[in-house]
Amino acid sequence: MKMELIGDLIIKHRKKKGLTLTELADRAEISKSNLSNIERNINKNPSVKVLNKIAEVLEVDLITLLGIDIPSEEISNAGMINRLNELNLTAEELKEFEEVIEFIKWRKEQKENK
Repeated sequence: MKMELIGDLIIKHRKKKGLTLTELADRAEISKSNLSNIERNINKNPSVKVLNKIAEVLEVDLITLLGIDIPSEEISNAGMINRLNELNLTAEELKEFEEVIEFIKWRKEQKENK
């Protein structure tokens, strides 16, 4: 199975949403050149902040945007902890993961307050 790159997944979601590269860049408040580099997989490690902005505009969660497939039986606290432990993340990567969790919490609060 071929693993899709971040850029390819963003293009797929952008086209599904009917947006041009310029429209997505404008709505996500990032530069067109930055988005272009991400989509062409030149920038293979965009920041979590940028990915969150893109996901928000495309109305998908970050997990979906990144094409991460988590089997339903692993979507539990214990399953998630086991998956995290298997990754052997660095301190910096754990901080990024924490940012993703904070973003998800914030977005959940926003939905609940509507």
